[in-house]
Amino acid sequence: MLQAPTLMQGFHGLIYDNKTESMKTINLLQRMNIYQEVFLSILYRALPIQKYLEPVYFYIYTLFGLQAVYVTALYITSWLLSGTWLSGLLAAFWYVTNRIDTTRVEFTIPLRENWALPFFAIQIAAITYFLRPNLQSLSERLTLLAIFISTFLFSLTWQFNQFMMLMQAFVLFILDSLDMLPAMKATWLYSIQITGLLLVCILQFFNSMILGSLLISFNLSVLIARKLQKNLKSGNLLNRIRKLLLHLFVVFCLTLFLNNIIKKILNLKSDEHIFNFLKAKFGFGATRDFDANLYLCEEAFGLLPFNTFARLSDTLLFYAYIFVLSITVIAALVVVFHNLSDSTTEQSMGKMGNCTVDLKPGTAYNLMHSILFGFLALSTMRMKYLWISHMCVFASFGLCSREVWELLLKLLHLYNPKRICVMRYSVPILILLYLCYKFWPGMMDELSELREFYDPDTVELMNWINSNTPRKAVFAGSMQLLAGVKLCTGRTLTNHPHYEDNSLRERTKAVYQIYAKRSPEEVHALLKSFGTDYVILEDSICYERRHHRGCRLRDLLDVANGHMMDGPGENDPDLKPADHPRFCEEIKRNLPPYMAHFTRVFQNKTFHVYKLSRNK
Repeated sequence: MLQAPTLMQGFHGLIYDNKTESMKTINLLQRMNIYQEVFLSILYRALPIQKYLEPVYFYIYTLFGLQAVYVTALYITSWLLSGTWLSGLLAAFWYVTNRIDTTRVEFTIPLRENWALPFFAIQIAAITYFLRPNLQSLSERLTLLAIFISTFLFSLTWQFNQFMMLMQAFVLFILDSLDMLPAMKATWLYSIQITGLLLVCILQFFNSMILGSLLISFNLSVLIARKLQKNLKSGNLLNRIRKLLLHLFVVFCLTLFLNNIIKKILNLKSDEHIFNFLKAKFGFGATRDFDANLYLCEEAFGLLPFNTFARLSDTLLFYAYIFVLSITVIAALVVVFHNLSDSTTEQSMGKMGNCTVDLKPGTAYNLMHSILFGFLALSTMRMKYLWISHMCVFASFGLCSREVWELLLKLLHLYNPKRICVMRYSVPILILLYLCYKFWPGMMDELSELREFYDPDTVELMNWINSNTPRKAVFAGSMQLLAGVKLCTGRTLTNHPHYEDNSLRERTKAVYQIYAKRSPEEVHALLKSFGTDYVILEDSICYERRHHRGCRLRDLLDVANGHMMDGPGENDPDLKPADHPRFCEEIKRNLPPYMAHFTRVFQNKTFHVYKLSRNK
């Protein structure tokens, strides 16, 4: 956008891009969540800062500034829940001292989640305020506007937004079904989610993956099921439970029905790999699907490691969280039993004040949010950043909450108003003093460190590509490396890491046959079908040792191709020995069948670059 002579030419270059994927013209604004970079480029052109600030620093400072907004939103959420600024301060301190588990921004700056999560935190803060009882009409409208804007921006900046908001919709559904928040407010939130996602769909040129999302199908199903079951919240305890189970069944079936209809109409396969991954991960049958196994074998998509809890315990966060969670879960169970035992919703809401245990809608929302995102993080390590940042909020709220301490002291028969006041201020202050004493010196030392990037082999490769290949040359290789090739050299690629496109996933699997047991003629034909001029082979993939047998890239390819895996160990009985040796190993022997199709033009300790011959 900055290199284009005008903004309109920049937009045109993004919408009709033929310099990213070989033999294809793609719409980058449709395929990828890059509106934030487009906005920054317009802002950079408009502001008088070009002489003083390079574009890359403007980009970095903007993202770091956004993380400050993130921490501020966590601070406000905790303050709103507890009623004291001390709670917000403790949440912010915990976020910083646990930054290894709360954010990836310090070592991978341009991640989509680093753009999206600050808006998600703002949305949670706005929802927490919106769920307060007896809000004035103007305050309610302004809060709804804040929820809508933050939901829209969150959806616009991250391709996984629909899955996070689906979890949020589950939270609303559970609380609404159990009378723990007003039905009208839940309806507003369902509607905002749908509207925000549809608006993003329009801006992304009717991206079919958004239209076929489970979130839209689920929210529509909930709203339809409500109309069908108008007397859902009446009757005695057993009747209510029967109606809830029926309601759950109706919503589940309706969601699957709507989602399948939409996907068949749109012929949608963009998110197939995610559902294949989920089915295999949660034990609904083993899979040989290459894309699903690629996710399953990555540590980031595995279970949350136990050492995470050791780090969280070191800052006292985990202990505080478990303490607060236990008390609020007990309170929630009492309130749920009380609500379901009432014959009507009006009685339920009216008698709430007489119940010995009370749970505010905002607290109930954050409790369920924390539990569901906790399950998500425990099952998939990559999602821990969503849970642990909210853990900071929830734990700090509980330690500063009058209601939590009141319930605990009543259970222990030690209730006294002055004692509550002492506990809700002294405990957080002591923890803050402990955190400052233990972690402040280390943080100051870390800030004083100056680090630099050091990867001479990759730098040598990029310099060679810039100096020795045509600007329109097409490169094939691993997704991660080719992303660097595009960034550093601007060359056209056969494939790249944007994995939410079915045709690109198929391309990637075809290109990765360079690491499988295939003949030089087959590999040459596959690469040439994508217009490849050069292929880059990496020793770190060809001779990989990072993953165990069965999870190495070459093993995934062998199994997908029906071939037996290398090395000692068992193979499935239907796998057969391959007819050809492994391509990435055999090509280095310079045998005639390989030299007829590939010529080595660059080599260092890590990379081998081969130019493809033009013969068919």
